Amino acid sequence: MKKKIILGALVLLAVICLANSMYVVEENDYACTVRFSRITSTTDTPGLHFKVPFLDSVKYFPKAIMLYDIPPSEVLTSDKQNMTVDNYILWRVADPKLFYQSLGSTTVAEERLNALTYNTLKTVMGTLSQTDIINMDDAGERNAIYDGIAQDVNQLAQNYGIEVVDVKIKRFDLPESNETAVYNRMISERSQIAEKYTADGEYEASIIRNDVDKQVNIMLSNAQAQAAQLEAEGEAEYMRLLAEAYDTEDKKSFYEFTLALDALKQSLSGDEKTIILDQDSPLAQILLNP
Repeated sequence: MKKKIILGALVLLAVICLANSMYVVEENDYACTVRFSRITSTTDTPGLHFKVPFLDSVKYFPKAIMLYDIPPSEVLTSDKQNMTVDNYILWRVADPKLFYQSLGSTTVAEERLNALTYNTLKTVMGTLSQTDIINMDDAGERNAIYDGIAQDVNQLAQNYGIEVVDVKIKRFDLPESNETAVYNRMISERSQIAEKYTADGEYEASIIRNDVDKQVNIMLSNAQAQAAQLEAEGEAEYMRLLAEAYDTEDKKSFYEFTLALDALKQSLSGDEKTIILDQDSPLAQILLNP
């Protein structure tokens, strides 16, 4: 009976030791075997692995890129203007052994990244004026500044076994005391640009109008000259035809007689039927001596 109990205890102890000697590494994890607070081995190969039971423990750290949203913080620009920076950082564990020895957990790592990023931002923003950060210029210049910040933070984070993939600034906020002044300055700049465009447009429009008026005046002048020439030519042709039609004294007398009759007719067309004629006028001779 005692042998069975001892055998059962040995089997149970063997099962416990065997279970405690195995551990599983996931696809996206690092596994660090720790013995007496010192790392004895590190692996990222997924699958089943073995360790010394009861003496060794296993620490897991993620291999994937992680996002840490850094709380907004205030920085001071070179022209002594306060600005609130809201940003986030993409990072991953690059050296799990160094990471465990220097930090030990992702929570502590995020606290350290927060401090590193803030110090770098404060240093870089201290060399820039507010107008260098907030403007309507090409965004490429600002992106170059942000890339430099990411490189500086990554260089510092390597001392803790961390690789900083990127640092992104979501937005810059102005303190309430500065917002009104900055917005007024931006409105003034946009208004000046709009006024310049308006003045340039009015200047171009005046040039176009003056050119059109000039062309219209030239066309009217040419048309009037051509009309006067045609009228003169018509009068000349009319006189030539009259001269041909009344080329004798009898014809001339008859023509003058018809003109006199037309004049008389026009004179008697109104309500007034009284006319005054000189007795020597041809018309008076016709009326008095028909």
